[in-house]
Amino acid sequence: MNRRRYRAAVATLIAVLVLSGCAAIPTESQPEAVPRERTGQPTQEVPEPARGLDPLSVVREFVRASAEPTSDHAAARAYLTGDSRKQWRPDQTLTIIEDQFGTVYATGREQSADSAERVVMVRATNVGRLGSDSAFIPADDQVLVPVRLRLQQDGQWRIIEPPDTIMVTETDFNESYFRVPVYFFASDSTALVPDVRYVVARPQSGLPARVMDLLLAGPSNGLTGAVRNPLGDAATLESNVTGANDGALVVPLSGVDETSEQERRLMVAQVVRSLQHVTTSRIRLLAGGTALTPGHIDWLPSELPAYEAVSSPSSELPGLMTAGGRLVSLGNGQAIEGPAGTGAYNVESAAQSINGQQLAVVERTGDGARLRVGDYGGEGQLVDLPATSLTRPTWRPATSSDKKSGELWTVADGDKVVRVQRTPEGKWAPQSVNASEVLAVGPITGLRLSRDGARVAMIAGGQLVVASVVRAADSSSITLRSPRILQPSNLVGVVDVDWVSQDTLIVATSSDSIPVARVPVDGQRLDKFNSSNLTPPMRAITAAPGRPIIVADASGLWTASDVGDVWRPHQMTRPDAAPFYPG
Repeated sequence: MNRRRYRAAVATLIAVLVLSGCAAIPTESQPEAVPRERTGQPTQEVPEPARGLDPLSVVREFVRASAEPTSDHAAARAYLTGDSRKQWRPDQTLTIIEDQFGTVYATGREQSADSAERVVMVRATNVGRLGSDSAFIPADDQVLVPVRLRLQQDGQWRIIEPPDTIMVTETDFNESYFRVPVYFFASDSTALVPDVRYVVARPQSGLPARVMDLLLAGPSNGLTGAVRNPLGDAATLESNVTGANDGALVVPLSGVDETSEQERRLMVAQVVRSLQHVTTSRIRLLAGGTALTPGHIDWLPSELPAYEAVSSPSSELPGLMTAGGRLVSLGNGQAIEGPAGTGAYNVESAAQSINGQQLAVVERTGDGARLRVGDYGGEGQLVDLPATSLTRPTWRPATSSDKKSGELWTVADGDKVVRVQRTPEGKWAPQSVNASEVLAVGPITGLRLSRDGARVAMIAGGQLVVASVVRAADSSSITLRSPRILQPSNLVGVVDVDWVSQDTLIVATSSDSIPVARVPVDGQRLDKFNSSNLTPPMRAITAAPGRPIIVADASGLWTASDVGDVWRPHQMTRPDAAPFYPG
C-alpha cells in the first residue's frame, strides 16, 4: 500500500471513530521526526488539513505547517477554527525545537471537562529562537505549550487557542530559512563585521530584497553598539530591488544625499558584500537615480577594496608555538629572535599581533604570572597587572594594516577581564572591562577577541560564550553585552577556542565524544570534527582565515583543514607545544 492510500485509510478509520463518540482518541503521540514534502515554491491556495485527524495529529501537523511563513502562515492557519484564523496574531519570533517532539493530552485541571474540547501539550526541547531582528538566539530548555482544540460540526478537530509564538522544528527551519551575513563596520576601523541573520528562503527571487530590508534596518540586537552602520537610519529604498534588462540587480537608495564620498564607498561595501550570498549579478547602486559613487555604478565583490586586510593575518606569518618555555616558529621549528625565544622568559602563553609586528607574553614567575608587551623580537615592557593566572593574550586589530595595535586583552585570575592600552607616552596600562554578565556564567579561563574587534569568544565555566564588545563614545570604557552560551548541551569542558573566520569558531574540549568542533558565532549548529588520530585530552587549538586548523593533544600537534579530514601530524610537532596564529 503506498503512502497516500495508507493515509487515506487511516483518515477514514479515524473519521469513523470520531463520529462514533470519540471513544478511541489516543492518549499520546510518540515523539518522531516526520518528513515533510515541499514543492520549493509557495502556492496561493492552501489545502485544508486531511479529514479525520485526532487532536494530537492536528497539533503535530499544525507545528509542521508553521515552518511555511507564506501569506502570514496560511498553512498553519488552516488548522485553526474560522474565527481563530482571523484573530491569531503570533509574536514576531520563532521558537525552534528539536525534530523529535511529542504531543500529549493535558491532565487534571488543565484538561477541559467538555468532551468536545481537548487541550494538547506540545512537549519538546528548545533549540533557540529567531528574534524579531531575524537573528538566532540559542537556548537549551524544555518546551511545554498548551494548545486548545474543539470538535467542529463537520466532525473535524480544529485549534481554537493556538500558541502565541510560532514553533518550527530544526530541520523545517533549515529548509525554510536562508542563513545570510549582513555587513557593518568595526567601531573605529574599516574592518567589515558579519552579522548573521535568517531570511525566508522562498521565493528565491525575493532574497535580495529581503537581505536589503535587514541591512537597512541596522545591526541585530546582539551587535547594536558594537558596530558602525554607514547607511545610518535615514537610508531607505526608493523603489523595489529589481533586475535590469542587462542582468544587473538595481538597488535604488534614497536618504543618503548628505553623506560624504568616503561614507558612500563604505555603503557600497555593505550592500555588495551582504548581497553576494544571494545573487551573482552585478549590483547597480543608485542614489537619486545616479551612481551612488561617481564613475562607478555597477559593482562585483571582487571590485571592492581589501577591507579584510586589517583583520586577516598575512600568509607570510606562519604562526608560533610555546614549547619548553620559549616561542618557536610553526614554519621552521626555530626559536624566534629576542628574549622570548632564547629562554630569558619562562613563557607560559603568548600572542602575536595580526600584522606580526608586536608580541605579548605571559611568563610564569613562581606562584604568579606577569604580562610583557612590546615589539616582535624585542624586550617586552612589564605591565602593572599582578595576578596568579593570566589567560593567553589576544590583540585588537590596528586601525589599518600598516599600523601597530594599541590594545590587547587578557583575563586575570578568572574574574577580571582586562584590556591593556598603549598610552600616548608609549607605556602599556591595564583597564578593567565590564564583564559582569559573562562572569555570571562562571570563571573565565579563555578569551579571544574576534579579529575585527567587535566580538569576544570566551570559555566561562567550561562553556563557550560569545558577547559583543560595546565601547563608550570616547572609548573610555567597555562593556561585554548580550552574552550567549553556544551549544550548551554539546559543548562541555571547553579548553580552548579560536576564530576560524569572523563568524565561525573552532573549539577544543576535554570530551572524548566531541574533542574538536566548529560552531557559527550564533551557535545555530555544531559540526563535529573527525577524531581519528587524536589522543585526548585536547590542550590547545588555533585557527585563522585560509589557514589549516592546528590542535594540540596529549601527544603533540595535529592539523586538518575541514570537518571530515583525518588529522595529520604537524611537521613541527612537539609533545608540549601550544600553537597560535596571529590575533
